Amino acid sequence: MAAPLLLAEEIILLSLDDATGRPVGRQGMAPDLALAGALLMDLALAGRIDTDRDRLWVADDTPTWDVVLDGALADLADPAAPRDARGAIMLLARDAGEVRDRLMERLVDSGRLRRVQDHVLWFFTDRRHPKPEGRDDAARARDRLRILLLAEEIPEPRDALLLGLARAAGLLPLIFSAEELARVQGWLGLVTRIESLNRSLAVAVADVRAGRGAG
Repeated sequence: MAAPLLLAEEIILLSLDDATGRPVGRQGMAPDLALAGALLMDLALAGRIDTDRDRLWVADDTPTWDVVLDGALADLADPAAPRDARGAIMLLARDAGEVRDRLMERLVDSGRLRRVQDHVLWFFTDRRHPKPEGRDDAARARDRLRILLLAEEIPEPRDALLLGLARAAGLLPLIFSAEELARVQGWLGLVTRIESLNRSLAVAVADVRAGRGAG
């Protein structure tokens, strides 16, 4: 039986077009911030970090035995690491490209993505990661989010966090129609404010989009 997906892996799957394997959604720093937020959320769900209104701290530095999560945990345990959720998101976002590559390799190895590499003009490599036929991991995640939001159900913490990540990465218009999003804006705002990490992620993304990102 395949291991459960991390939130960080689900957000990567949702961020790639099923057929072409190219990135979709908001570009710029937003995908890196969403991935960093996903790592924090995975660590919180694993009981390794905790937060309150103003602070974030390592509650348990025991290894998770996931190399990606343990790398993020080590960064957060550094005495010089920020002690608030927004600062922690910015810290982890600095290595988001390397982390994304590592997680995509894992998704390829587990059969959830394919690697397609073409050469353009002999000099440039075009690398894409479409989904294999018969693998519906991304479709299941999209269906879960649709059911939760359109039925206006209180989501489990993990799905509330995934909704916040999808919102920050600009992926919701790819999952819902414009009419659906307009109808559930109030409910979406409520459920994505339940978790403090979602609120911090929203602030971090808003700051970057306004040109106030950390250097």
